[in-house]
Amino acid sequence: SLTYIIILSFCTYTYSKLLPGMTLGYRLYNGCGSENLVRAAVEAVSHLSTCACLSDKKLYPTFFRTVPSDRFQIIALLKLMEYFDWRWVGIIHSPSMYATQATTEFIKEAKKEGICVEYMKSFSRSSTTSDSITTAEIIRSSSSKVVLLFMSLSYTKAFLKIMEGRNITGKQWLGSESWITQTDLASATRKSILQGAMGFAIPEASIPGLAEFLLNLKPSDEPESAMIRAFWEDVFHCSFTPSNTSAMCNGTEDLRTISNDYTDMTEFRAVNNVYKAVYAVAHALHALLQCRNASNPTTGKQCVNMKDIQPKQVKGKNFKLNDITKIIWGGNHVEVRRALKDQCLPKPTEYLSYKEIMGALLTIFCCLGVFLSLLTSIIFLVHKETPIVKANNSELSFLLLFSLKLCFLCSLTFIGRPSDWSCMLRHTAFGITFVLCISCVLGKTIVVLMAFRATLPGSNVMKWFGPPQQRLSVLAFTLVQVVICILWLTINPPFPNRNMNYYKEKIILECALGSAIGFWAVLGYIGLLALMCFILAFLARKLPDSFNEAKFITFSMLIFCAVWITFIPAYVSSPGKFTVAVEIFAILASSFGLLICIFVPKCYIMIFKPEQNSKKHMMGKIPSRTL
Repeated sequence: SLTYIIILSFCTYTYSKLLPGMTLGYRLYNGCGSENLVRAAVEAVSHLSTCACLSDKKLYPTFFRTVPSDRFQIIALLKLMEYFDWRWVGIIHSPSMYATQATTEFIKEAKKEGICVEYMKSFSRSSTTSDSITTAEIIRSSSSKVVLLFMSLSYTKAFLKIMEGRNITGKQWLGSESWITQTDLASATRKSILQGAMGFAIPEASIPGLAEFLLNLKPSDEPESAMIRAFWEDVFHCSFTPSNTSAMCNGTEDLRTISNDYTDMTEFRAVNNVYKAVYAVAHALHALLQCRNASNPTTGKQCVNMKDIQPKQVKGKNFKLNDITKIIWGGNHVEVRRALKDQCLPKPTEYLSYKEIMGALLTIFCCLGVFLSLLTSIIFLVHKETPIVKANNSELSFLLLFSLKLCFLCSLTFIGRPSDWSCMLRHTAFGITFVLCISCVLGKTIVVLMAFRATLPGSNVMKWFGPPQQRLSVLAFTLVQVVICILWLTINPPFPNRNMNYYKEKIILECALGSAIGFWAVLGYIGLLALMCFILAFLARKLPDSFNEAKFITFSMLIFCAVWITFIPAYVSSPGKFTVAVEIFAILASSFGLLICIFVPKCYIMIFKPEQNSKKHMMGKIPSRTL
């Protein structure tokens, strides 16, 4: 701003005697955004850049400042909260780098001091009406009485304007240094909000001669400054060029007759930092240019020439309040506001554990499914040379039993505390193993249809779907699901998430889907294969008794589809760990359905009706057919 330019002129003039033969100059940068971090990496002395990130001397070796880092303000705010025993607070911050980094650092340090944060809400000047209403409702309904408002002055003005009339009362506000001293924020409509607000301010200071220097300013002092001419025309409503709409400026107008921010001499806060910045540079240069006996008395090194100077060469008590009896606290209270909680207790976490009854029962059923699948495999292996095993395509049967074991085992990945690997494994393993399972069932269904067609005179259809084609179809169907899962994991994989929105009193540890499209694509592909399998099996249900495999497949697919159709609304509506339990139940129910419907009847014949397990018995049931 113009004020800072004039102050720099004042400072360079004041310290010109300290550096004979040298003229101090300056370059001004406006703003505190990320683009100024690049400038900071070159060389700078800042009077208001408080970002803690600029303290990293490896990244910004030539950056200096005359204002404390945000880290010191954060520590001071924590000490203030600790002093008044405020251990349950809320935070409203802007999305700017200044506020987000400071808020993150505050929460990190607050945990060390036993101070809890009930909520942290970002406020943007572009927030919609519904967002603003939500923010106001969070503040109003929260149990914490202390609210930290960490944002710049422009954001604070926008925030207070929106919060007016929202009936936010009884809160003790703490403010950052950027707005806490701005008296123009106070108004009758904001009294219920800001009354009793506290914070830490940049210290006031008296700079001898500065007020007189500012008020004696004339355009003739800086004849080449377009900014001063524009300022003069704006303040005195005149023009230095002939104009029909305003009077001519003569340059002798008196600034003492004007009342504005420039002529307000009551506070020299940020101004003093500018003064100290020039002071620091001037005295550092003065010390660096000293030379006695061919060496510098300050550094002890060889004397340097003023033309060779590089920027890199220019290089508390406990918290206490004296008197708190005169403070009017938030909500017009004369006594210190008390937080509802006096200590920081972590919220309990919830997830489906092996140790609880539901998790233990589901684990038992998973293990039971694996055991039954293994037992069925052993029975089929013992009777692999019998007609009933051979007639039902033994290779696909064993592959189906193997995939069922994997389906039961993948259920175990859903139980326990979510982690990066378990979140990615549970959905992808489930998707791939189920497709492998349905692919085997689909292959068996097609074999049944082909086998019946092969019994007709002159038919040679089985050569088109023999064992090589069966293996290839299972592989092809499964590879499609593998590709879907790889894309899901690559683009936006599932990840562990702490859900604090569903329950206020506890945190749900869950696996966020990452990409919802990926999740529903996996389920959709399984559903598509199951539907194809059901339709083919349904069409083959009336084949002769020797080919009643289709009936069992039809019934198993009916159970499978029913389970997963009811799964979708149950999955969407179930809260917390019950979401996981519903998914495990769907996996177990559909897996048991396939195992029981397809394999139990055959095991029953092999163990209890061995006389029916003969080629003669099976062939005897085939009625003669004529064309």
